[in-house]
Amino acid sequence: MAEFISETVLKRDVFSETHKGHLAGDPATPVIRRIVTASPWWSRPLAWILAKREIGALRAAGGIAGTPQLIATDRDGLVRYWSDGVPLHLARPSTPQWYRDAERLLRQLRRAGITHNDLAKPQNWLMRPDGNAAVIDFQLASRHRRRGWLYRLMAYEDFRHLLKQKRAFAPHLMTPTARRILKRRSLPSRIWMATGKRLYNLVTKGLFKWSDGDGTGDRLDREGPAITKTLKAQPGVSDVALTFYPLPRKGVGIYAFVEAPGGADAERLRAKAATADLVQAVIALPRSADGKPRLDILHLIAMNQLTELDKLLGNDSDLSLIANAIAAGRLNFSDRRVSRAEPSVKN
Repeated sequence: MAEFISETVLKRDVFSETHKGHLAGDPATPVIRRIVTASPWWSRPLAWILAKREIGALRAAGGIAGTPQLIATDRDGLVRYWSDGVPLHLARPSTPQWYRDAERLLRQLRRAGITHNDLAKPQNWLMRPDGNAAVIDFQLASRHRRRGWLYRLMAYEDFRHLLKQKRAFAPHLMTPTARRILKRRSLPSRIWMATGKRLYNLVTKGLFKWSDGDGTGDRLDREGPAITKTLKAQPGVSDVALTFYPLPRKGVGIYAFVEAPGGADAERLRAKAATADLVQAVIALPRSADGKPRLDILHLIAMNQLTELDKLLGNDSDLSLIANAIAAGRLNFSDRRVSRAEPSVKN
């Protein structure tokens, strides 16, 4: 296989380093490179366990629409095609299309003997450009040769977690049957939530600072509400939008865009937003037709992906004026640096 050329780093944590780029000779096709050997020596055994689970699941899921397609593996990790889409907690689908397709996706995974086991997190669900569903982050997935009680239990929990997303983002689509299923958590699940889940969160998020998805960032969920509340309380601030970017020290960093039409003291804002890693005051935030901040645009700016930003903006002159002004004052210039020698991947 051709050499992988890294364009940006999406995520760094103690289990791997995730790059987005392309294969030599095909710059138009985005590819993901997960480098397991970039992990510290003390976490590498567990990192390889997680990577092998992902590799096995992706091989078994090959060809299922909405799943990452594996390209190759080597001694450093794996290469797969990029899963194009918006994380569920940003897309917030409210129409039946996405949920119908998500059910289709789970059915096909079940037929392939795969349970994902981590679908309670909206970061692991995507809305694709065509409005259909996709899933990522198969590091905790299981492959089942037999359709025994454990398989049925784990498949049931995957479906329950889809209903959990529907309840959060499209409660008007919930049926009485769906509500009953959502309330009926299995006994092993209840035991896990009361015991093992707490230990898992302590180890992965507390000790290892592991974030979910391809850089989607649990820190936004944990720290975002407090940052937003604090910044919105500052004089002259009309709105706040948070997104994330790769940060070696914490896995992902929090980037706060603070809308202050009359201007704001940047140093004061940074001092107030104690756990935000970057705080940028802007005159106006880019917004969609319903008035909500365009997080897809802000995320590309935070990630320093200006080529992708130009493609997204297209010929929208009004939106480009706002977005380009923000991009000109961006604070992150590091994500196009490759932190280690990137080996080529060969079959």
